Amino acid sequence: MSYTHIESERDVGALIADLNSAKRITLDCEAAGFHRYSDRICLVQLSTADATYVIDPLAFDPSDVLRDVVEDPLREVVMHGADFDLRLLHRDLGLDLHGLFDTQIAASLLGLETLGLASLLGERFGVTLSKKYQRADWAERPLTEGMLDYAASDTIYLLALRDQLVEELTEAGRLAWVEEECRALEQSATMRKDDAAPRDPVTRVKGARHLSPRQVTALREALSWRDEVARERDKAPFRIVGDGPLIDAVALHPRRAEELTSIKGFPRGLAKGEGRQLVSRLHAVVAIPEEELVPYPRKGGGGPGHPPPEVEELAEKLKAARNKAADELGLARGTLLSNAVLVEVARAAPEDTEALAAVGGMRRWRMHVLGDDLLAVIRKR
Repeated sequence: MSYTHIESERDVGALIADLNSAKRITLDCEAAGFHRYSDRICLVQLSTADATYVIDPLAFDPSDVLRDVVEDPLREVVMHGADFDLRLLHRDLGLDLHGLFDTQIAASLLGLETLGLASLLGERFGVTLSKKYQRADWAERPLTEGMLDYAASDTIYLLALRDQLVEELTEAGRLAWVEEECRALEQSATMRKDDAAPRDPVTRVKGARHLSPRQVTALREALSWRDEVARERDKAPFRIVGDGPLIDAVALHPRRAEELTSIKGFPRGLAKGEGRQLVSRLHAVVAIPEEELVPYPRKGGGGPGHPPPEVEELAEKLKAARNKAADELGLARGTLLSNAVLVEVARAAPEDTEALAAVGGMRRWRMHVLGDDLLAVIRKR
């Protein structure tokens, strides 16, 4: 496999020359969130019609080299499942991508059953992508030749896949659907969430909703302790200790760090090393007055809560209309319109096209293929 590995700003000459003449490129990123505390961007893979480059953003800042291309709406950037990568590019490199064509979105709006890149390339081109490095630690240096080969393979075939999908979308009259979804995805990647209320961490833990308020408060302390250890060790929190052992620690009420070693799945070294701090924090929860305890959030950690019966009833009728249209179009029902958006439509109960179009998630293409059906249901309620 032929590609250029770029680890220094001194090596970007050929890349810049290639980008200056490229009308479209393919792009992918690798992050280390499965292994590291930080999920920062660790690799940028890029292909033009003539060459493939694997760029190391941990070695130098490539943002100025890439900016003119990825931020130019007249130059297409082909990606597959771009949502997370767009956020990485925005957050870590300050790049706000325009001109996106997402082949995963394209496949979903064609109603294809296969959406994964490896499966699509295998079915259409007989290409076999290795799965060996799917969960590699991309922050590791030096990268092995096998890891670099794996990374480069993600962009090499994307232009050919894009061309096939565009032909099929054009024939089906759905190319504009993909373009609209890609523009929306570009916009959502740049939306700042700094002002949003942080999600209560206990809502991410299976079984936490069944704990008492004091146990939930203790679990928050345990999760905070784990997060601090993970940050210090630069490891993903689940690699420090799993959620299950933390719930067991809360139930155990340990008085000494040594007691943590009796919990299945609780690393012995962790118990002996940082276990004393965990035990101290759990013990402190015992003294908190009942009225100061914070129970499990019954509204899903800040969500809008359970809709009233009349909204639920209307949402079910809207789902039936959505399901019928999706089946006729050969689309997955959630691809046509998610249940969450349908609930918001039911809450708003719009009775005209303008009001329905104002509901978040109602794209122009959805209004075209589904809008009249939804309004008919609402007017009959």
